[in-house]
Amino acid sequence: MKVGINLLNFGPGASPESLVRWTTFSESLGYHLAMACDHVAVTRDINERYPAPLYDPFVTLGWLAGKTSKIELGTTVIILPYRDPILTARMVASLDQFSGGRFIFGIGAGWSTLEFEALGLPFRRRGAMTDEYLSAMKELWTEDSGSFDGEFATFKEVLTAPLPVQRPHPRIWVGGSSDAAIRRAVVHGDAWHPMNMDFEWLSDYGVPTLKRFADEAGRPVPAFSPRVKLHITPEDLPKAGRKPGIGSLSQVQDDLGAIQDLGADYVLLDTYMEIPEDTLTHEPAWAMMTTVAESILDLGAESVR
Repeated sequence: MKVGINLLNFGPGASPESLVRWTTFSESLGYHLAMACDHVAVTRDINERYPAPLYDPFVTLGWLAGKTSKIELGTTVIILPYRDPILTARMVASLDQFSGGRFIFGIGAGWSTLEFEALGLPFRRRGAMTDEYLSAMKELWTEDSGSFDGEFATFKEVLTAPLPVQRPHPRIWVGGSSDAAIRRAVVHGDAWHPMNMDFEWLSDYGVPTLKRFADEAGRPVPAFSPRVKLHITPEDLPKAGRKPGIGSLSQVQDDLGAIQDLGADYVLLDTYMEIPEDTLTHEPAWAMMTTVAESILDLGAESVR
C-alpha cells in the first residue's frame, strides 16, 4: 500500500515556501503522493473550515511538479462542476505532461451551497454535471480532437493537444461517500476516494457496496484509496467513536494495517483536524509525518506492516 500526504494549500500559514517544504519533505521521507484540495469561491462556510489564503491546486501542483522528481501529485478533490470541462481537461493534460505522468485526478461533486451560488451554478444538479463533465473530458483525452453533445457541455471538433502522458487518461479518483459517488467511482473512476470515514462504515458498507455496484454494472471493481485523518496522541484512545488514524502510534499502525487488509492500494494521511488556528504553523504536522515514516512505515516496501 502506498502512502500519501494531504498538503495544506490553505490557511494563514500557507505560502509558496511552505508548499514546497510540504512536498519536498514528504518526498525525502519516502511518501509516495502529495495532494491538494480545491475551492474556487471562499465563501463564509468554506472559510470556516479552509481559511484563506487558498492556493489554486492546478497552479500549485504544476509548480510543485518542477520542484520534485518522484512523488506523485494529485487533487483531493477538484470540484468538477466549478470549471468548464474543456478548460479542466486541458489543465489536467498539461499537469500530467509537466509531471511526467505523476498526476492523479481526484474529483468530487461539491458540498457548499454558498459556493455554488457565488459561481452561479445549480447546486441540485451538481451530480449530473459531474457525471457529464467526466464523460466529456474523456472524449478530450482520447483523440487529437474531441466532440460532445450533452445537457451541460456541448462542443465539436475541439483540438486537444497536449494529450496526457497517461493513457487513455490520467488516473481518476472519485471522492464522496454517498451511493451516487460510489456508483460514479464504478462508472468513471480508477479508484474510490472516501474521506475521513469510520472504519466500521468502510468495512461493513462502503467497500462491500463498491464491489456490489461493480458486479451489478459488470465492471471491474475500482481501487480503494481512502483519505484518513492523522493525529498521534500520547496514549491509546477509547475504541468507541475513534476514527482511523487518530490515536496512539500503535493504534495508528493497526489502523493502517486494517485499511490495507480492506484492499487499499493507497492511503492519504490528512494532518488537518479542521482547527483553522492549527494552520499557522506546519511544524507539528511535519513532526507527525516523520514519526509515522520512521516508526510505522517501510516506505520502500509494499506493505505498512
